Amino acid sequence: METRKLFSERRSVNNFDKSKSLSQEQVKEIVDLAVMAPSAFNLQPWRLVMVQSDENKTKLYELANNQEKILQAPVTFIVVGNKEGYNNENPVWEEMLQSVGGREEIVEGAKQAAQFLYGTSEERKLKFAESNAGLLAMSLMIAAKEYGVDSHPMSGLDFDGVHKAFGLKDSEEVVMAIALGYADDSQKLYPRRPRRSFDDIVTVF
Repeated sequence: METRKLFSERRSVNNFDKSKSLSQEQVKEIVDLAVMAPSAFNLQPWRLVMVQSDENKTKLYELANNQEKILQAPVTFIVVGNKEGYNNENPVWEEMLQSVGGREEIVEGAKQAAQFLYGTSEERKLKFAESNAGLLAMSLMIAAKEYGVDSHPMSGLDFDGVHKAFGLKDSEEVVMAIALGYADDSQKLYPRRPRRSFDDIVTVF
């Protein structure tokens, strides 16, 4: 699907068809495309928690203000950002070392820069996690539409409750949830609401 069409046809679907499933292979292909999203230093400080069992759907549903779409959709992803994704444990650093021909000074310089930019305060850590995971989230929805799969992002969550219920680490932050599936054609999808234009949102200096 061409890019313009992907963006214009992606909608936040409120009702999913419970009779239509997604195969693991379909979901894998969507995610493998979505991770082409950019990230700071290519650190990819994100993770996806895939919720698909009835038990865990109900758990998430109760922590998301009883949004019915979670029970309807075959899969809902919890998008997670890592506030400490710049640390030495990230395997990306080793991959970077290989890509620069083993020149450790380059990697060490990048590590120091990442630590300075993102690790000097809790606010910076949080922005690092949320901004990068947000890029993945949008990429996931566009990738899904490329495969004809609909989506709906949700931020109306009990973030602390989701964090605890799904066993996230202290360094991880729940950013949003995204339901994936196929729209229920028997339910009305309202026309897209107007979007603000260039003149409305851009300030030029």
